Amino acid sequence: MANPVTWFELNGTDPEQASKFYSELFGWHTQWMPESSYAMIDTHAGKGINGGLGKTQQGQTPASTFYAENPDIQKLLDKAESLGAKTVVPVTETDMVTFALFADPFGNAIGLVKGDGSVRVSEGGNVPVDWFEISCSEPQKAWDFYRQLFGWKIEGSEAGGLVHGSVDAGGAGAQGGIGGSPDGKPRVTIYAAVDDLQKYLERAESLGGTVTLQPMGVDDHTSIAAFRDPQGTEFGLYAYKQ
Repeated sequence: MANPVTWFELNGTDPEQASKFYSELFGWHTQWMPESSYAMIDTHAGKGINGGLGKTQQGQTPASTFYAENPDIQKLLDKAESLGAKTVVPVTETDMVTFALFADPFGNAIGLVKGDGSVRVSEGGNVPVDWFEISCSEPQKAWDFYRQLFGWKIEGSEAGGLVHGSVDAGGAGAQGGIGGSPDGKPRVTIYAAVDDLQKYLERAESLGGTVTLQPMGVDDHTSIAAFRDPQGTEFGLYAYKQ
């Protein structure tokens, strides 16, 4: 298997506030874990991937990540370290899931989750999450890292000074991209597919979000935008038209 991306995570200071925000913005369903500050998201989009809302520790900045799935995540974690990554959370088994986190050589925190790569999203017509972006200061080196680690197919290009690689992560999970970071800082951004960027930006603002990127075209068919939710976590939107 090609280690598909099957889970996303949005971490911030107030997951309860974020739960209300995304439920009203996208219609997503959230379920709180018992005696926990972690909420599981079922988008009810019928496609894409599900995710979760976590609480940052004191001093941590709000951030997003995703999880690649494999039956043997200890083997993947060892391989990541051999390629220059550092373990952030060792393989941890809970009642619900077995997971781990590593920091790639470029500073991004990436998750691993034990499983067979299947995607479980309830049927419905809500907004799906099906894209991720990894940004860093050395995208070409990042392409090599993730090709070796996950076996992902990455097609890189350079145009107008912009370096970007399209990622086929395999399986039925989210696909994505790896590109340069405008400010040089590493970050992972999760994207949802919408029919109207401006409509969702205005709705996000009305619910307490802050627009960080007005709609802009990235190719002949795709436009993107972004906002920060009320707890400060960056979130991306994209619209595709034939």
